[in-house]
Amino acid sequence: MSINSYITKQLLTAILIVVVSLTCVIWLSQSLRFVDMIVNRGLPLATFTYLTMLLLPTWLSIVLPIAGFSGVIFIYNRMTGDREMVVLEASGLSPLQLARPAIFLSVGITLICYVMTLYLIPLSYRAFKELQFQIRHNYTDVLLREGVFNTIANDITVYVRARQKTGELNGIIVHDGRDPQQKVTLIAERGALVITESGPRIFMQNGNRQSREKTTGRTSLLYFDRYTVDLGRTKSVTHRAWRDQNELYLFELLNPTEKETLPRNFNEYIAEGHYRLSSPLLGLALPLLALSVLLRGEFSRRGQTWRILIAVSLAIVLEGFGLGTKFLAAKQPWMIPAMYGFILVPSAIAVLLLMRRRLRRPSLEPTAIEGRSS
Repeated sequence: MSINSYITKQLLTAILIVVVSLTCVIWLSQSLRFVDMIVNRGLPLATFTYLTMLLLPTWLSIVLPIAGFSGVIFIYNRMTGDREMVVLEASGLSPLQLARPAIFLSVGITLICYVMTLYLIPLSYRAFKELQFQIRHNYTDVLLREGVFNTIANDITVYVRARQKTGELNGIIVHDGRDPQQKVTLIAERGALVITESGPRIFMQNGNRQSREKTTGRTSLLYFDRYTVDLGRTKSVTHRAWRDQNELYLFELLNPTEKETLPRNFNEYIAEGHYRLSSPLLGLALPLLALSVLLRGEFSRRGQTWRILIAVSLAIVLEGFGLGTKFLAAKQPWMIPAMYGFILVPSAIAVLLLMRRRLRRPSLEPTAIEGRSS
């Protein structure tokens, strides 16, 4: 096995472990936001899982650069601690040659991040928002909530005591106030929700209908064996009025129109478009930063704790500048080149350090020198 293959295998293993770990942590934390849909709206587990998985490209675009940086730090520090780097340097390999496997993997991470930000994120996030919208605004699903007085609109409320697996509803109460001259309340032992071409209807059995006229105050009571309440006139929202930035593709962000947002938000959308182009470069910049810090200077027997801390600090600063320039560019468009500069300039400096600096062999211990002189 060649040196490049050996280092590449070690890096891939470390990066995959970090990606899986961080993704699971993010998935668990973000999934708590959708617990309400399971508890109160009876969302099936399969739909819940699909809903959260649609956010996976967004999470991976953030996790992958961090995983690449963490993998480089861990593997190269371990190889240095095991003296493998000293042996490889003594065999004539330069820091740039030692860094070559990590650079190739970083380029691959960057390309994957570009696929995420330019295509998969808007595609998956658009599907996510559409599904979330349908779950929250589809009143036919709300009707099936158990033990809750569900306000379908300003003029109709539905209560269902229990819902069977067969779809049968038990303990139904419907308050219909769509007629301003007459308020109607219906109570039934059981029934079902029926979807027709004209709209949803509630089929009720063994109940009564109570109505009260507003003008006379007269109340009437009617018992029935079967009764159907037409909800076809119930107002529900079927389409969203606008799309979020994450749902738009690059061309739409860089060329916003009033169809997407108000003119005062154009600069914000353009800044988001350039962020889609600049942020994947962190997949290459962060590992290069770590390599330039770990592979410079001489090997120390006391470890590389300070170098790791410096690399982590620089990575945090780089991430912070990336987000900061995005918000500044949204207000001042002339800051857009800084979004690329704060990533490309450190990357270029890191490459120069790897090309111009060589690892120096460890100096001899003073005791060893005294022993030879005696």
